[in-house]
Amino acid sequence: MQQKSAKHIARRDFLKMAGIGGVVFASGLAGGRNALAAYQDDFYFVQLSDTHWGFEGAPNPDAKGTLPKAVAAVNSLAEQPDFIVFTGDLTHTTDDPVERRKRMQEFREMTSQLKVKKLYFMPGEHDASLDNGAAFQEFFGKTHYRFAHKGVNFIVVDNVSDPTASIGEAQLQWLKDELATLDKKQRLVVFTHRPLFDLAPQWDWATRDGAKAVELLMPFQNVTVFYGHIHQEHHHMTAHIPHHAAKSLIFPLPAPGSVPKRVPLAWDPAHPYQGLGFRDIEAEAAKPALEITELPVIKA
Repeated sequence: MQQKSAKHIARRDFLKMAGIGGVVFASGLAGGRNALAAYQDDFYFVQLSDTHWGFEGAPNPDAKGTLPKAVAAVNSLAEQPDFIVFTGDLTHTTDDPVERRKRMQEFREMTSQLKVKKLYFMPGEHDASLDNGAAFQEFFGKTHYRFAHKGVNFIVVDNVSDPTASIGEAQLQWLKDELATLDKKQRLVVFTHRPLFDLAPQWDWATRDGAKAVELLMPFQNVTVFYGHIHQEHHHMTAHIPHHAAKSLIFPLPAPGSVPKRVPLAWDPAHPYQGLGFRDIEAEAAKPALEITELPVIKA
């Protein structure tokens, strides 16, 4: 098994010494390394979510500056990630198809300033539900797809292009077919925008047929789901499958069901960008679990 490089160790130590994040979750099946197919090499990737480019007004007085700051924060990481994934709501919704495309073009131009050029995009309902993902596909490609990286399989599931908040039978069949080609011991990471489980259906924090997708994933011994949509860090288990929601890069939302109405949390001038952030996810060859580190937009 390959040992961690000095550069890899330096990145983790840098995060700890800088005080800009902590490992908050070790995500994976506690079945032991021998029960699972190994990573080919250590690596890490970054997840950003819910940038809502085009949003203006309260509660974020820096709506046009937060995404550029996040890009700068990622570029300043001591070691650059292998790739970056954006889990939806790249832009804020608009009924105007011309404005929708303008926002997507601006978003693409800003993210092109990232040092890392291997970027993976998926839509949120703000990007795709009004036109079934047509504009998104013009700028970013397919809304659902699969890729592999250093022994880990990644699957992007689109649960937003259908305005009923469904994955749909055609895509579920695609998912079933893709999973059929994989060994049940292989490590699998799934990206969605909405949660696949019923977190808060009254707030649109669910996927109508998400349980069908989870059922297809159940036979896999080590599968982890990362999603966005709820604008906060959240961790949930369905049997042995962990689901991790990411913070937003525009405004935080209240805890699921904690208040009668889902409204953005107020901006705190004394603690600007509080509740906003992104994360790195680390895969080490010597460990069966993924390690998640939450990072702020601006260092405290």
